[in-house]
Amino acid sequence: MDIATIIGFLGAFGFIGYAIANGAGLSGYIETGSILIVFGGSIMVVMLRCSLPEFLNAIKVAGKTFKNPLEKPQDLIAQLGEYATIARKDGMIALEGQEISNSFLSKAIGMLVDGSEADLIKKTLEKDIELMKLRHKQGAGIFSAWGEIAPAMGMIGTLIGLVAMLGNMSDPKSIGPSMSIALLTTLYGAILANVICIPISQKLVNQSELEAANAELIIEGALFIQSGGNPRVLTDYLASFVPPKFRAELLETQ
Repeated sequence: MDIATIIGFLGAFGFIGYAIANGAGLSGYIETGSILIVFGGSIMVVMLRCSLPEFLNAIKVAGKTFKNPLEKPQDLIAQLGEYATIARKDGMIALEGQEISNSFLSKAIGMLVDGSEADLIKKTLEKDIELMKLRHKQGAGIFSAWGEIAPAMGMIGTLIGLVAMLGNMSDPKSIGPSMSIALLTTLYGAILANVICIPISQKLVNQSELEAANAELIIEGALFIQSGGNPRVLTDYLASFVPPKFRAELLETQ
């Protein structure tokens, strides 16, 4: 699991829960009508803005924010160096059967084993990157839109509550429930947008960029291996993909 995401969610809801517990108590912050307006209503509006497959894909892509962090570029370079050594020593066919957890790297190595030309390898893998970016962009866009819609639904709930309150001013008993709807829908909308939707959208954008950079690294490494390059030169060749503070350490381990 991505520890930063877990800590962030637990910490945010923990502080909010602490404030609630020391306020009116949990029961005072649960209002069915408000929940339906904000959570149910915002989901319906989001689905109006996209197709059902796009919405389901966004939910699926959001799971990436909770999974293990992406592989470090230096680890991928080390793997590619091992495969380059094997290919140079025993031929491309010797790469067959290697256990590779990274699906993109596995596909690249598979194309090397199949004897694919460099141009085909590059075009095929670049198309995969393009489609991956599109999926992530759609997912991030849907959560970003959700983050915009949630406060708006909260405002709608607030207006509903105020209208109900003003329409029943002669009945003091109705003022409390109506005001509760008015305030809690705003609260729910703010929490849904700022604690869930917007952070997930931003994290998906960041992870997409990092995953694309790793994929570009793999393409360059695969093409280097396909050309029969010297494995000792591979680390220097791919060092630009590594953050500067780790670059010196990477080059020292050659």
